[in-house]
Amino acid sequence: MANKNLSSKQRNTDADVLGYMLPVYHDKGKKVYVDFRCYDPALGAMRRKKYHLDKYKTKKERKLHADLLIATLTAKLRSGWNPWCDASTDRQFTEISEILDRYTEYVEKTCRERTQENYRSRVNVFREYNNSRYRPIKYAYEFDKTFVLEFLDHILLDRDAGARTRNNYKGWLSSLSEWMIGRKYINENPAEGIPKLHEDPKKRQPLSKEMMKALYAHLLEYDKHFLLACLFEYYTFIRPTELSNIRIDDIRIKEQKVFISAKFSKNKRDGYVGLNDTLIRLMLDLKIFGYPGTHHLFGKNFIPSGKKVDADIFNKRWVRMRTHLGWGDEYQFYSLKDTGIRDLANSAGVVIARDQARHTDIATTNKYLGATTTVHPETQNFKGALE
Repeated sequence: MANKNLSSKQRNTDADVLGYMLPVYHDKGKKVYVDFRCYDPALGAMRRKKYHLDKYKTKKERKLHADLLIATLTAKLRSGWNPWCDASTDRQFTEISEILDRYTEYVEKTCRERTQENYRSRVNVFREYNNSRYRPIKYAYEFDKTFVLEFLDHILLDRDAGARTRNNYKGWLSSLSEWMIGRKYINENPAEGIPKLHEDPKKRQPLSKEMMKALYAHLLEYDKHFLLACLFEYYTFIRPTELSNIRIDDIRIKEQKVFISAKFSKNKRDGYVGLNDTLIRLMLDLKIFGYPGTHHLFGKNFIPSGKKVDADIFNKRWVRMRTHLGWGDEYQFYSLKDTGIRDLANSAGVVIARDQARHTDIATTNKYLGATTTVHPETQNFKGALE
Protein backbone atom coordinates (compact mmCIF):
# COMPACT_ATOMS: atom_id res chain seq x y z
CA MET A 1 0.00 0.00 0.00
CA ALA A 2 1.35 3.41 -1.01
CA ASN A 3 2.44 5.71 1.79
CA LYS A 4 -0.08 8.54 1.94
CA ASN A 5 2.48 10.77 3.62
CA LEU A 6 4.67 10.77 0.47
CA SER A 7 4.29 13.74 -1.86
CA SER A 8 3.15 13.26 -5.47
CA LYS A 9 6.75 13.80 -6.61
CA GLN A 10 7.91 10.89 -4.46
CA ARG A 11 5.38 8.40 -5.69
CA ASN A 12 6.61 5.99 -8.35
CA THR A 13 3.65 6.35 -10.68
CA ASP A 14 3.26 6.16 -14.44
CA ALA A 15 2.72 9.92 -14.47
CA ASP A 16 6.10 10.47 -12.82
CA VAL A 17 7.81 8.30 -15.41
CA LEU A 18 5.95 9.52 -18.51
CA GLY A 19 5.55 13.15 -17.51
CA TYR A 20 1.82 13.19 -18.21
CA MET A 21 -1.54 11.63 -17.34
CA LEU A 22 -3.88 10.68 -20.18
CA PRO A 23 -6.88 12.93 -20.90
CA VAL A 24 -10.22 12.13 -19.27
CA TYR A 25 -13.79 13.17 -20.07
CA HIS A 26 -15.84 14.83 -17.30
CA ASP A 27 -19.57 15.49 -17.52
CA LYS A 28 -20.79 17.24 -14.39
CA GLY A 29 -24.00 18.84 -15.54
CA LYS A 30 -23.16 22.39 -16.58
CA LYS A 31 -19.43 21.71 -16.35
CA VAL A 32 -18.37 19.45 -19.22
CA TYR A 33 -14.71 19.20 -20.16
CA VAL A 34 -11.71 17.08 -21.06
CA ASP A 35 -8.60 17.48 -18.95
CA PHE A 36 -5.18 15.94 -18.50
CA ARG A 37 -2.02 16.65 -16.53
CA CYS A 38 1.41 17.21 -17.98
CA TYR A 39 4.77 18.13 -16.45
CA ASP A 40 5.52 21.86 -16.66
CA PRO A 41 9.33 22.37 -16.60
CA ALA A 42 8.97 26.01 -15.60
CA LEU A 43 6.80 25.06 -12.62
CA GLY A 44 8.70 21.90 -11.79
CA ALA A 45 5.42 20.03 -11.28
CA MET A 46 2.48 18.45 -13.02
CA ARG A 47 -0.02 20.99 -14.31
CA ARG A 48 -3.59 20.49 -15.47
CA LYS A 49 -4.82 21.45 -18.92
CA LYS A 50 -8.58 21.71 -19.51
CA TYR A 51 -10.73 21.97 -22.67
CA HIS A 52 -14.33 23.07 -22.03
CA LEU A 53 -17.15 21.48 -24.02
CA ASP A 54 -20.11 23.33 -22.47
CA LYS A 55 -21.07 25.02 -25.72
CA TYR A 56 -22.25 21.75 -27.28
CA LYS A 57 -25.96 21.42 -26.61
CA THR A 58 -26.58 17.66 -26.52
CA LYS A 59 -24.84 14.99 -24.52
CA LYS A 60 -24.24 12.99 -27.69
CA GLU A 61 -22.53 15.95 -29.36
CA ARG A 62 -20.38 16.62 -26.28
CA LYS A 63 -19.30 12.99 -26.12
CA LEU A 64 -18.47 12.93 -29.85
CA HIS A 65 -16.20 15.96 -29.54
CA ALA A 66 -14.68 14.63 -26.34
CA ASP A 67 -13.77 11.29 -27.96
CA LEU A 68 -12.11 13.06 -30.88
CA LEU A 69 -10.24 15.42 -28.58
CA ILE A 70 -9.06 12.60 -26.28
CA ALA A 71 -7.80 10.52 -29.22
CA THR A 72 -5.90 13.47 -30.65
CA LEU A 73 -4.43 14.60 -27.34
CA THR A 74 -3.38 11.05 -26.45
CA ALA A 75 -1.55 10.63 -29.76
CA LYS A 76 0.20 13.98 -29.34
CA LEU A 77 1.22 13.31 -25.74
CA ARG A 78 2.62 9.89 -26.65
CA SER A 79 4.62 11.47 -29.48
CA GLY A 80 6.34 13.77 -26.99
CA TRP A 81 4.20 16.90 -27.24
CA ASN A 82 4.09 19.13 -24.19
CA PRO A 83 1.59 22.01 -24.14
CA TRP A 84 3.70 23.98 -21.66
CA CYS A 85 6.88 23.75 -23.72
CA ASP A 86 5.15 24.86 -26.92
CA ALA A 87 2.28 27.11 -25.93
CA SER A 88 1.56 28.04 -29.56
CA THR A 89 0.30 24.53 -30.33
CA ASP A 90 -2.57 25.08 -27.93
CA ARG A 91 -4.14 27.40 -30.51
CA GLN A 92 -4.17 24.52 -32.96
CA PHE A 93 -7.15 23.18 -31.01
CA THR A 94 -9.19 26.27 -31.83
CA GLU A 95 -12.32 25.26 -33.71
CA ILE A 96 -12.44 25.94 -37.43
CA SER A 97 -15.86 27.61 -37.13
CA GLU A 98 -14.46 30.09 -34.63
CA ILE A 99 -11.43 30.78 -36.82
CA LEU A 100 -13.63 31.46 -39.87
CA ASP A 101 -15.76 33.84 -37.80
CA ARG A 102 -12.64 35.74 -36.71
CA TYR A 103 -11.27 35.73 -40.27
CA THR A 104 -14.54 37.16 -41.63
CA GLU A 105 -14.45 39.93 -39.02
CA TYR A 106 -10.86 40.70 -40.01
CA VAL A 107 -11.76 40.88 -43.72
CA GLU A 108 -14.69 43.21 -43.00
CA LYS A 109 -12.39 45.56 -41.09
CA THR A 110 -9.52 45.63 -43.58
CA CYS A 111 -10.78 44.93 -47.13
CA ARG A 112 -12.84 46.94 -49.59
CA GLU A 113 -16.45 45.92 -50.03
CA ARG A 114 -16.01 43.95 -53.23
CA THR A 115 -13.27 41.84 -51.62
CA GLN A 116 -15.42 41.36 -48.53
CA GLU A 117 -18.26 39.90 -50.62
CA ASN A 118 -15.84 37.68 -52.50
CA TYR A 119 -14.24 36.29 -49.34
CA ARG A 120 -17.54 35.89 -47.50
CA SER A 121 -18.80 33.81 -50.41
CA ARG A 122 -15.71 31.58 -50.28
CA VAL A 123 -15.99 31.17 -46.53
CA ASN A 124 -19.61 30.06 -47.00
CA VAL A 125 -18.56 27.51 -49.64
CA PHE A 126 -15.82 26.30 -47.26
CA ARG A 127 -18.37 25.83 -44.45
CA GLU A 128 -20.89 24.07 -46.72
CA TYR A 129 -18.26 21.67 -48.00
CA ASN A 130 -16.90 20.90 -44.54
CA ASN A 131 -20.37 20.29 -43.12
CA SER A 132 -21.13 17.90 -46.01
CA ARG A 133 -18.12 15.70 -45.25
CA TYR A 134 -18.61 12.34 -43.56
CA ARG A 135 -16.25 13.59 -40.85
CA PRO A 136 -15.99 17.40 -40.90
CA ILE A 137 -12.77 18.89 -39.62
CA LYS A 138 -13.24 20.52 -36.20
CA TYR A 139 -9.92 22.03 -35.20
CA ALA A 140 -7.22 24.15 -36.79
CA TYR A 141 -4.62 21.36 -36.87
CA GLU A 142 -6.93 19.32 -39.15
CA PHE A 143 -6.75 22.02 -41.82
CA ASP A 144 -3.99 20.24 -43.74
CA LYS A 145 -2.93 19.54 -47.32
CA THR A 146 -5.28 16.55 -47.63
CA PHE A 147 -8.26 18.71 -46.73
CA VAL A 148 -7.17 21.50 -49.08
CA LEU A 149 -6.74 19.10 -52.01
CA GLU A 150 -10.13 17.50 -51.38
CA PHE A 151 -11.76 20.92 -51.11
CA LEU A 152 -10.21 22.04 -54.42
CA ASP A 153 -11.42 18.81 -56.07
CA HIS A 154 -14.89 19.61 -54.72
CA ILE A 155 -14.74 23.06 -56.37
CA LEU A 156 -13.57 21.62 -59.69
CA LEU A 157 -15.66 18.44 -59.87
CA ASP A 158 -18.70 18.71 -57.61
CA ARG A 159 -19.42 22.39 -58.30
CA ASP A 160 -18.48 22.01 -61.97
CA ALA A 161 -16.22 25.07 -61.87
CA GLY A 162 -13.47 25.78 -64.37
CA ALA A 163 -9.72 25.73 -63.84
CA ARG A 164 -9.62 29.48 -63.28
CA THR A 165 -12.17 29.34 -60.45
CA ARG A 166 -10.35 26.39 -58.88
CA ASN A 167 -7.05 28.27 -59.08
CA ASN A 168 -8.64 31.36 -57.54
CA TYR A 169 -9.83 29.24 -54.60
CA LYS A 170 -6.33 27.81 -54.26
CA GLY A 171 -4.95 31.35 -54.01
CA TRP A 172 -7.57 32.26 -51.44
CA LEU A 173 -6.81 29.17 -49.34
CA SER A 174 -3.13 30.12 -49.39
CA SER A 175 -4.00 33.61 -48.19
CA LEU A 176 -6.26 32.20 -45.45
CA SER A 177 -3.46 29.84 -44.41
CA GLU A 178 -0.95 32.69 -44.07
CA TRP A 179 -3.47 34.56 -41.93
CA MET A 180 -3.83 31.47 -39.72
CA ILE A 181 -0.05 31.01 -39.48
CA GLY A 182 0.32 34.60 -38.33
CA ARG A 183 -2.06 33.85 -35.47
CA LYS A 184 -0.43 30.53 -34.52
CA TYR A 185 -3.42 28.40 -35.50
CA ILE A 186 -1.23 26.34 -37.85
CA ASN A 187 2.51 26.10 -38.49
CA GLU A 188 2.64 25.49 -42.23
CA ASN A 189 0.71 26.62 -45.30
CA PRO A 190 -1.16 23.52 -46.58
CA ALA A 191 -1.88 25.19 -49.95
CA GLU A 192 1.82 25.68 -50.64
CA GLY A 193 3.21 23.40 -53.33
CA ILE A 194 -0.18 22.58 -54.85
CA PRO A 195 0.19 23.33 -58.57
CA LYS A 196 -2.22 25.49 -60.51
CA LEU A 197 -4.27 23.93 -63.28
CA HIS A 198 -3.84 25.09 -66.86
CA GLU A 199 -6.40 27.76 -67.68
CA ASP A 200 -7.98 27.99 -71.10
CA PRO A 201 -8.60 31.47 -72.48
CA LYS A 202 -11.84 33.05 -71.35
CA LYS A 203 -14.72 31.69 -73.40
CA ARG A 204 -17.02 34.64 -72.71
CA GLN A 205 -18.32 36.07 -75.99
CA PRO A 206 -20.05 39.36 -76.86
CA LEU A 207 -23.63 39.32 -78.11
CA SER A 208 -24.62 39.79 -81.73
CA LYS A 209 -27.03 42.52 -82.83
CA GLU A 210 -29.76 39.91 -83.25
CA MET A 211 -29.18 38.56 -79.74
CA MET A 212 -29.42 42.05 -78.25
CA LYS A 213 -32.75 42.56 -80.01
CA ALA A 214 -34.02 39.20 -78.71
CA LEU A 215 -32.93 40.08 -75.17
CA TYR A 216 -34.62 43.47 -75.33
CA ALA A 217 -37.90 42.12 -76.69
CA HIS A 218 -38.06 39.27 -74.16
CA LEU A 219 -37.30 41.37 -71.09
CA LEU A 220 -39.46 44.29 -72.22
CA GLU A 221 -42.42 41.91 -72.10
CA TYR A 222 -41.53 39.78 -69.08
CA ASP A 223 -39.11 41.62 -66.77
CA LYS A 224 -38.55 45.35 -67.26
CA HIS A 225 -36.57 45.72 -64.04
CA PHE A 226 -34.00 43.15 -65.11
CA LEU A 227 -33.99 44.79 -68.54
CA LEU A 228 -32.87 47.97 -66.77
CA ALA A 229 -30.02 46.04 -65.13
CA CYS A 230 -28.97 44.60 -68.49
CA LEU A 231 -29.06 48.00 -70.18
CA PHE A 232 -27.02 49.49 -67.35
CA GLU A 233 -24.35 46.87 -67.98
CA TYR A 234 -24.50 47.38 -71.75
CA TYR A 235 -24.43 51.19 -71.74
CA THR A 236 -22.36 52.01 -68.63
CA PHE A 237 -20.00 49.00 -68.29
CA ILE A 238 -20.49 49.18 -64.52
CA ARG A 239 -19.40 45.97 -62.80
CA PRO A 240 -22.05 43.82 -61.06
CA THR A 241 -20.60 44.53 -57.60
CA GLU A 242 -20.77 48.24 -58.32
CA LEU A 243 -24.31 47.92 -59.68
CA SER A 244 -25.43 46.27 -56.44
CA ASN A 245 -24.13 49.28 -54.48
CA ILE A 246 -25.63 52.12 -56.53
CA ARG A 247 -28.29 54.13 -54.72
CA ILE A 248 -30.89 56.31 -56.39
CA ASP A 249 -29.22 59.41 -54.94
CA ASP A 250 -26.11 58.49 -56.97
CA ILE A 251 -27.99 59.19 -60.21
CA ARG A 252 -27.83 62.74 -61.59
CA ILE A 253 -30.77 62.65 -63.96
CA LYS A 254 -30.39 66.19 -65.40
CA GLU A 255 -26.71 65.62 -66.10
CA GLN A 256 -27.35 62.06 -67.27
CA LYS A 257 -24.61 60.47 -65.19
CA VAL A 258 -24.22 58.15 -62.20
CA PHE A 259 -21.69 58.41 -59.39
CA ILE A 260 -19.47 55.39 -58.59
CA SER A 261 -17.91 55.58 -55.14
CA ALA A 262 -14.28 54.63 -54.55
CA LYS A 263 -15.55 52.52 -51.67
CA PHE A 264 -16.64 49.77 -54.04
CA SER A 265 -14.96 50.77 -57.30
CA LYS A 266 -12.31 48.38 -58.64
CA ASN A 267 -9.84 51.19 -59.28
CA LYS A 268 -10.54 52.62 -55.79
CA ARG A 269 -11.38 56.03 -57.21
CA ASP A 270 -14.55 58.09 -57.27
CA GLY A 271 -15.93 58.61 -60.74
CA TYR A 272 -18.93 59.38 -62.93
CA VAL A 273 -20.30 57.32 -65.80
CA GLY A 274 -22.60 58.66 -68.52
CA LEU A 275 -26.21 57.48 -68.77
CA ASN A 276 -27.75 56.77 -72.17
CA ASP A 277 -31.12 58.29 -73.16
CA THR A 278 -32.58 54.78 -73.29
CA LEU A 279 -31.66 54.23 -69.63
CA ILE A 280 -33.21 57.50 -68.54
CA ARG A 281 -36.48 56.77 -70.37
CA LEU A 282 -36.73 53.27 -68.87
CA MET A 283 -36.03 54.54 -65.35
CA LEU A 284 -38.79 57.14 -65.74
CA ASP A 285 -41.15 54.48 -67.10
CA LEU A 286 -40.43 52.28 -64.06
CA LYS A 287 -40.90 55.31 -61.73
CA ILE A 288 -37.47 54.69 -60.23
CA PHE A 289 -37.22 58.23 -58.89
CA GLY A 290 -40.38 57.81 -56.86
CA TYR A 291 -38.44 55.62 -54.42
CA PRO A 292 -36.40 57.11 -51.53
CA GLY A 293 -32.98 58.32 -52.62
CA THR A 294 -31.30 56.09 -50.06
CA HIS A 295 -32.70 52.96 -51.72
CA HIS A 296 -30.38 50.74 -53.74
CA LEU A 297 -31.25 50.93 -57.43
CA PHE A 298 -31.29 47.14 -57.72
CA GLY A 299 -32.76 45.32 -54.72
CA LYS A 300 -34.68 42.07 -54.56
CA ASN A 301 -36.19 41.22 -57.99
CA PHE A 302 -34.18 44.23 -59.27
CA ILE A 303 -36.70 46.64 -57.75
CA PRO A 304 -35.30 49.55 -55.66
CA SER A 305 -34.94 48.57 -52.02
CA GLY A 306 -33.49 49.80 -48.76
CA LYS A 307 -31.85 46.39 -48.35
CA LYS A 308 -28.73 45.61 -50.33
CA VAL A 309 -28.56 42.34 -52.28
CA ASP A 310 -25.55 40.23 -53.30
CA ALA A 311 -24.01 40.92 -56.69
CA ASP A 312 -24.64 37.34 -57.84
CA ILE A 313 -28.35 38.11 -58.45
CA PHE A 314 -27.41 39.47 -61.87
CA ASN A 315 -25.76 36.23 -63.00
CA LYS A 316 -28.48 34.04 -61.51
CA ARG A 317 -31.26 35.90 -63.31
CA TRP A 318 -29.18 36.00 -66.51
CA VAL A 319 -28.83 32.20 -66.54
CA ARG A 320 -32.63 31.82 -66.43
CA MET A 321 -33.04 34.20 -69.35
CA ARG A 322 -30.17 32.62 -71.30
CA THR A 323 -31.74 29.18 -70.91
CA HIS A 324 -35.11 30.49 -72.10
CA LEU A 325 -33.50 32.07 -75.18
CA GLY A 326 -31.44 28.96 -75.91
CA TRP A 327 -28.01 30.62 -75.67
CA GLY A 328 -24.79 28.82 -74.74
CA ASP A 329 -22.92 29.44 -71.50
CA GLU A 330 -20.27 31.45 -73.36
CA TYR A 331 -22.82 34.28 -73.23
CA GLN A 332 -22.75 35.70 -69.72
CA PHE A 333 -24.11 38.77 -67.97
CA TYR A 334 -20.68 40.35 -68.30
CA SER A 335 -20.92 39.76 -72.07
CA LEU A 336 -23.11 42.87 -72.07
CA LYS A 337 -20.05 44.90 -71.07
CA ASP A 338 -17.98 43.35 -73.88
CA THR A 339 -20.79 44.09 -76.31
CA GLY A 340 -21.27 47.65 -75.08
CA ILE A 341 -17.57 48.52 -75.30
CA ARG A 342 -17.41 47.09 -78.82
CA ASP A 343 -20.49 48.97 -80.00
CA LEU A 344 -19.51 52.29 -78.38
CA ALA A 345 -15.97 52.10 -79.75
CA ASN A 346 -17.32 51.41 -83.25
CA SER A 347 -19.78 54.29 -82.95
CA ALA A 348 -17.86 56.99 -81.04
CA GLY A 349 -14.25 55.83 -80.97
CA VAL A 350 -12.05 53.82 -78.64
CA VAL A 351 -11.06 56.82 -76.49
CA ILE A 352 -14.67 57.49 -75.53
CA ALA A 353 -15.18 53.78 -74.84
CA ARG A 354 -12.06 53.81 -72.68
CA ASP A 355 -13.29 56.72 -70.56
CA GLN A 356 -16.79 55.29 -70.18
CA ALA A 357 -15.27 51.97 -69.05
CA ARG A 358 -12.94 53.84 -66.64
CA HIS A 359 -9.91 52.10 -68.08
CA THR A 360 -6.50 53.60 -67.35
CA ASP A 361 -5.23 53.02 -70.87
CA ILE A 362 -6.33 52.07 -74.37
CA ALA A 363 -4.61 48.68 -74.10
CA THR A 364 -7.16 47.54 -71.52
CA THR A 365 -10.04 48.67 -73.72
CA ASN A 366 -8.52 46.90 -76.71
CA LYS A 367 -8.63 43.62 -74.81
CA TYR A 368 -12.42 43.91 -74.77
CA LEU A 369 -12.38 44.73 -78.46
CA GLY A 370 -10.14 41.80 -79.38
CA ALA A 371 -7.89 44.33 -81.11
CA THR A 372 -4.52 43.57 -79.57
CA THR A 373 -3.22 41.91 -82.75
CA THR A 374 -5.27 43.80 -85.33
CA VAL A 375 -3.44 45.69 -88.10
CA HIS A 376 -5.65 48.11 -90.02
CA PRO A 377 -4.89 48.25 -93.77
CA GLU A 378 -5.33 52.03 -93.71
CA THR A 379 -2.04 52.34 -91.81
CA GLN A 380 -0.09 50.83 -94.67
CA ASN A 381 -0.74 53.71 -97.10
CA PHE A 382 -1.05 56.57 -94.61
CA LYS A 383 1.00 59.58 -95.88
CA GLY A 384 0.80 61.92 -92.89
CA ALA A 385 2.34 65.39 -92.66
CA LEU A 386 5.81 64.38 -93.81
CA GLU A 387 4.94 63.79 -97.48
